[in-house]
Amino acid sequence: MNHMTKKELSSIEDEIRAEEITAKTMNWCASQCDDVELKTLLEKLAEIHQLNVGEISTYFNRSGLTQ
Repeated sequence: MNHMTKKELSSIEDEIRAEEITAKTMNWCASQCDDVELKTLLEKLAEIHQLNVGEISTYFNRSGLTQ
């Protein structure tokens, strides 16, 4: 039986939100960028952070870690 406290659940939710915000920020920065190389880099970074959201969510859902 794996159970998480409210504080632990809140920390995971905070991390997911932080990753989402970072991805959105990177995409916004890329949209403002004229340099193709920098724009591509920012888009790749945004994608990595969005993938992190998916991985954290998938792990959390599969593990059955609930309060």
